[in-house]
Amino acid sequence: MKIVLDAFGGDNAPEEIIKGAVLALNSDKDLELILTGKLEVIESLTEKAYSGRITIIDAPDIITNDDAPAVSVRAKPNSSLVKALECLSNNDDVCGMVSAGSTGAVLTGAYLKVGRLDGIIRPALAPALPTVKGSNTLLIDCGANVDCKPEALMQFAYMGSAYMSAMYDIKWPRVALLNNGAEANKGNGLTKEAYNLLSASDKINFIGNMEARELISGDAEVVVADGFAGNIALKACEGTALSMFTLLKDALMNSGLKAKIGALLVKDALKGLRGKMDYTQSGGAAFLGVKKVVIKSHGSSKSDSICASILQAKKLAEAGIIEKIREKLNIIC
Repeated sequence: MKIVLDAFGGDNAPEEIIKGAVLALNSDKDLELILTGKLEVIESLTEKAYSGRITIIDAPDIITNDDAPAVSVRAKPNSSLVKALECLSNNDDVCGMVSAGSTGAVLTGAYLKVGRLDGIIRPALAPALPTVKGSNTLLIDCGANVDCKPEALMQFAYMGSAYMSAMYDIKWPRVALLNNGAEANKGNGLTKEAYNLLSASDKINFIGNMEARELISGDAEVVVADGFAGNIALKACEGTALSMFTLLKDALMNSGLKAKIGALLVKDALKGLRGKMDYTQSGGAAFLGVKKVVIKSHGSSKSDSICASILQAKKLAEAGIIEKIREKLNIIC
């Protein structure tokens, strides 16, 4: 099973990306990787021991976060990202792609080069967030679609349910709709119409509206949102978690000797908690609704997160996530 990796996408490319590739190869002996990027650099960073399991596609150009996504995908055909997308699209034995590069370019490129599944209104970006119960909640969409129709949110629910079944073996995932109140009559025109569609469907386990403060409660396996609200909810969770750890650290280090001794005693526990609540440690955000598995890793991903994203892509492909989405939507392709 082959995964293609954009070796020059992300803030820490190519060193951390390639380290992550090596970690993934060590974790899964059946895995083969295709790395796209500057040939000489990749060769200098990869070990000869993996030469039989790593293929390199030379790609001298790089798409940066400053490049306009749609323009750069067309204007930089020799970029590491475009070469990775073309490799994914043109080869049946390549089952997934991972990139930590420009989110806009990854999504635009996947839409243009790989293509959406027949019948899909809008593909959606969906990270799996850790919850206080030790489980995971899929937030779909978290930024790919700022403006949505109710029917698109309905499809997000189907795709999210298929993902959680494939990735975590959850037979009947609970689906909630992100809203400004739990009551059925709350929300704007979009969420009210989406609520009616979701509640009328027997293909999903819809449990009603959910407020953003309950996002990581573990009370739902899938939380559906338009990309605008979903992105705000995701960034608010990230910012709150980082701020709380900063405040806690300041309180422990600036409150006298006893507090500092206490900080030393709980240091390892706090590090463990921080790692547990970092959603990037379990992989990246899946771009659901396109014809093959595409994983968008966080731009600041280090080697462990890249490794997790690669293994995530392989697991989704093995579980037949694309076919499961087709079945869920009754799409004949």
